[in-house]
Order: sequence, then C-alpha cells, then structure tokens
Amino acid sequence: MNPARGHDPKAPEAPVQEEAPPNRLIHERSPYLLQHAHNPVDWHPWGEEAFRKAREDSKPIFLSIGYSACHWCHVMEKESFADSQVAKLLNDVFVCIKVDREERPDIDQVYMAAAHVLTGSGGWPLTIFMTPDQKPFFAASYIPKESRYGMTGLLDLIPRISKVWRDQRQELEDAGDKVLDALKSAARTPPEAGELSEAVLDEAYDTLFRIFDGEHGGFGDAPRFPTPHNLIFLLRYGNRTGREPAYTMVEKTLHAMRRGGIFDQVGWGFHRYSTDTEWFVPHFEKMLYDQALLVLAYTEAYLATGREEFARTARETIAYVLRDMADPGGGFYSAEDADSEGVEGKFYTWAKAEILEVLGEEDGERFSRIFGATEPGNYLEQPGGKRTGRNILRLRRPLASWAHEFSTPEEDLAWFVESARQKLFLAREERVRPTKDDKILTDWNALMIAALAKAARVFDDPGYLTAAEKAAAFVLGNLRGPDGRLLHRYRGGEAGIAATLDDYAFMLWALIEVYEASFSPEYLRTATELSRDLAARYWDCTHGGFFFVPDDTDVPVRQKTVYDGAVPSGNSVAMYALFALGRMTANLELEEMANRMRHAFADAVRKAPAACPHFLTGLEFMLGPNFEVIITGVLGATDTNALVGAIRSHYTPDAVVIFRPSDEENPEITRVAGFTRDVVAVGGKATAYVCTNYACDIPTTDPDEMLRLLGSRERPPEPVV
Repeated sequence: MNPARGHDPKAPEAPVQEEAPPNRLIHERSPYLLQHAHNPVDWHPWGEEAFRKAREDSKPIFLSIGYSACHWCHVMEKESFADSQVAKLLNDVFVCIKVDREERPDIDQVYMAAAHVLTGSGGWPLTIFMTPDQKPFFAASYIPKESRYGMTGLLDLIPRISKVWRDQRQELEDAGDKVLDALKSAARTPPEAGELSEAVLDEAYDTLFRIFDGEHGGFGDAPRFPTPHNLIFLLRYGNRTGREPAYTMVEKTLHAMRRGGIFDQVGWGFHRYSTDTEWFVPHFEKMLYDQALLVLAYTEAYLATGREEFARTARETIAYVLRDMADPGGGFYSAEDADSEGVEGKFYTWAKAEILEVLGEEDGERFSRIFGATEPGNYLEQPGGKRTGRNILRLRRPLASWAHEFSTPEEDLAWFVESARQKLFLAREERVRPTKDDKILTDWNALMIAALAKAARVFDDPGYLTAAEKAAAFVLGNLRGPDGRLLHRYRGGEAGIAATLDDYAFMLWALIEVYEASFSPEYLRTATELSRDLAARYWDCTHGGFFFVPDDTDVPVRQKTVYDGAVPSGNSVAMYALFALGRMTANLELEEMANRMRHAFADAVRKAPAACPHFLTGLEFMLGPNFEVIITGVLGATDTNALVGAIRSHYTPDAVVIFRPSDEENPEITRVAGFTRDVVAVGGKATAYVCTNYACDIPTTDPDEMLRLLGSRERPPEPVV
C-alpha cells in the first residue's frame, strides 16, 4: 500500500523540540507553507533565488510538494522536517524548496508527471530531487525519517544521494534531461489527429460497466474515489442511448456514497475518498472541489431520475459548504484537514459511550444500531487491525429497511434520525476542529459557483443563486489583475499567481451556469472576454488544445493534458464550455476552437476513453443533436415561468437556454447574442424557439410542445438498490 494514500500506520513520534526561528516561508501566504515556516529546514519558496543559490553552491534541489489537508504531509513534517538531525542533513546537501500543490498546481503537475516517469506512481507528499536547472532525477512520496517497512529513510537516503551527486553528477543530469524530454514529448498532440464518433462513447461505457462494483457501487479497486465526472458522463450516455445500466451504475454509486462513511453523516459534506471498496473508512479531509463536483452529480442525477435522496444529498452538501467553507466576502475556502489534535479523523468519529451520553440510553442504542456504532468501535487501526474504540457512522441499509425492522413509519424514523443528528452535531461543535485551509482558489471556486447555479435552477432556490453570484463577483473583483487576466490564489487580502488553464476553463463553465440561472447577459459577456484571453495566452497554435500554463510561465515544461483526475481536465472543460458559449452567442470562432480540440485530442482519447469522461461529456454534446432554446417573455410573468420551469424541471442536458426580455426594445442580450434580436413573443405570450444549428422550429407558447421538440426522455423506473 502506498503510505501516502492508505490508512494511518503508527509513525514514530518525533522528539519534542523547541520551535526553530522562522525560515523564508514566513513571508508566504499559503497556510501549508506557513505550517513549515518554523522548521529547522532552510526552506525556500519556488523562485529564482533558490535556483540561483543551488547553481552557486553546486547543490541539488530537494523539492517537497504537499497541501494543507494532506495527512501524510503532516506526518512527514513532524517526523522529519521538524527534526534537527534530518534538517541538518537536508541543509548540508540540498537547497530545499517547499511548494503548496494547490497554490502552484502547475509545478505539481510537472513533477507529478516526472514521478510517474521515474517510478510509475505518485502521491503526496511528493518528494523530488532535481538539478539546479529543475531536471528531476529521483522521485518518491512519503519518506520516513529512518528506514522501516522496506522503505529507505531520509537519514540513510540523503548521504547516498550526496555521494552520487558528488561522484556521478553527469549521469543524474542526463537522467533529468530524459525525464523532461519525455514530458515535452507527451505535451505534443498530432495536428488534426482524427475524428471521434459515438463508438468512443460506447467503449467508455463498456469499460465502466466492466469495472463497476455491482455490490457497493463505484469503479475499480480500493482506494475508491467519488469520480463524479464518470457519473455525469453515464447519465448523459444513458439519456442519449436509453441503456438503463448507465443509470443503474450511477444510482447505485450515489446511494452507496451518501449512506457510507465517506459522507459526514452528522455535519454533511464528503470526505476525500474511501480507503476500502465499501465507501466506509475515508481519508477524512474535505476538499471544496469534491463538494462542488458531487453537488453537480447529485443534482443532475436527481433531474434525470427524480430520486429525492439525491436532491437531499445535494442540498445537505451545499449547506455544509455555506456553513463551514464560505468566506464572508463571497468566496469559498479550499479545504478542511483530516486531523485534529494530531489524530486523523478524531473530530468525525465517535465512541459509543459519547453517543449514549448525548442521546440518552434508549435513543442512543437505536441510533448506534442504525449507524453501526459498537462498543469496541468499527474504526480499525492499520496496520494490524486493532480496534480503536471509535466509530465511523454509516447507514448500511436504507431507512425504509430499518423502519420495517423497528415497526415504525419511515417518516417517524427519519424524524428521529434527524433529531439525533442535530444533537450530535451540536455536541461535536464543542470539539477541537480540524484546521481550515482558508485560501481562495479561482478554479475550485468556479466549480462551486457552477454547482450552486445548477442547484439554483433545478431546486428553484434563489438563495443558491445569490451565493453563486456573490462568489462570482468575489472572483471577478479580487482575482483579476489590472490587465484583465485571471489570478489563481487569494488570501489575506492579496491575490497572486498566474492563472492556469483550469482557472479559465472552470470559470467559463461557471459563468455559463450562472447565466442560465439568472439570465443576466453580463455573465456571457465576461465569459467571452475570458475566452479571448485564454486563447491568446494558452492555445497551442501548432497542435491545438490548451497548455496548462500561460506563455510567460516559470516552470520547465508547458504540459497539455486531457485525462481527468480528481477534477476534470482543463482541456475537457474548455472544449465543452467554448462550444456551449459559441452556441449561446453565435460565435463561430469559439465553436471552431472547440472542434479543433476534439480533433487534437482524438488519439489520446481513443487510447483510454474511460479516463476522459468529461471530454466525452463534451463530445456527446457536440455530436448532437443539441439545441439552442430561446425563450422570450416578461421575466417573472406566469407564462414565462411556465416555459422556464418546464425546461429546468426536465432532463435536457444537450440544450442551452437563452432568454430575451420581450418588454425591452433593445435588451442587453441582443448585444451579446445578436441572433436574439429578431425573436418576438407570439401573440404577446411568452414563446420558446427550439433551434438546432441555429435553424429553429415553429415557435411555441406551449411548455409541453417545447419539451416534445427537445425530445425530453421520461425518467426510468426506480431500480432496487
């Protein structure tokens, strides 16, 4: 098991030491870097000062990349970086650089790719040894202080590296050259690589069907990640083809996650991933991007299936984010730690005696039975499997099953569970909370904005739209430079760091979603402005597609990826967003750019289509049939609401919606989307124009006729889960 991704073994306790004087990280903004600002390691932030020192001192560089909510990053910091013996070795042999992967995803992306070239795997903390010219020649994840469990410790490894650097430096330089050459080669996509057809959608579906866990939901082996982009692709594919197993895989997975330990049953929101296949034992950190993507998946699944549990889960997750992750200015914080008081999961787990104390004997026993809490505890310590006396709460069976067992109406049992949950939540609030990483990132905020806007439409909740618009205003007001370029990170009143492709692509997606929820044309105007900047600074003019970093980057390789990771790839989101924005504004240049991306990445997608689910979601949209729906009427009027409400309450994923006020002579939307200029309300009533490739059917004032023209599909029957 990779220790950076498995459960927490007992690491040796680092000796208690006095806090060292601050190092250079004390001037940084990142909470993760500031956690290391009093290490005796002579840390540098990423920058020319560190590289110049390495060249002048003829030293290799020790690059350590992690993030604030990373449990094993904390273990390595306490065990090694706070240790004077390890620090002296590091300072003598290396120039040491510490990077927050969330603040500098561009650096992390390059060196994680290098780790895969060097070792075939990766994880955080990421440890890279490289030359002063940034050429990596050694990679690992967590490294213990002393050698154990077959892993070489830093106390043994550093002297060996020092000797090789001294005696065989040219070999290390050559190895680093080969790694960078491999990364540069991977960034080249063949021009006009070919066409992609529906066959690649079928192949991805077949792969996901083959690796689907029919018992527990989810795909592949442990550790098991939520991968909401898989689920959204399957929903779109099922809607397109009518293949019911696509829906069944989604529903089984979403039900299992909501009822499992990966979901915080007391305070809501999702933990990062499950260490097992049952969604039971999570790594307890909570990331903003997971909440956003899962809200999108649960909301879309509710729209496609009508399952109330999906709507409730989306709402509960939003409630968690608005309660615990929202900055007063409107943006959203990045993460909450897995650890509190030095123990992973301590905030989230329960001794059965604690449950009985809060709820009383009778109610506590009933609640414990429903959620699997026992006296010895169900949370096992690894390695060795020793019981901790702590419990992770999970609902192993639906409440309906428990209601039958207790001979209680399901509504009464649901009331009991909610009442108990609220009491446990208030009791838990008295505990020491995990640390919050309060930096505000453009790309992750954009995902949350998109999720809130979609939820606002689907659940007809103006509060969600208010939160989405407030967050969009925060990003556009605080994370955009004087030249209009997006920036990546905001904290403590200061914005900085050049935006990545993800920042731009996800923000385009967010602005489109907020427009469709609000019908305020300025969001489409701003999206068009950002698309121009994205094309000017990130587009690969030779091969097509977008580089992850702009043309004035300070990293050694401009990478260009299409495979999805924890979040969808920026190229996949950009393709989808540019095509949608092109259709909404009749901007053929944007559509053509999206089509070039479709061809540029064809070879890569054909090699592993199931690794590109968000790209395939965009491809499915582009293959058609897709629709532009123009609704004209008086905003807020009964007949307008009937048309808008009809399309928002039905699953029509291949349609974009544009609204033209009929009570304004020259509304703003006509300057953003000129083709709406001649749209008129028929007979003075709110009217819908359903168009394909800008060719429109006869306008209709009837919501049912509008849905018929869109080919709205009936929801499938509810499966047994």
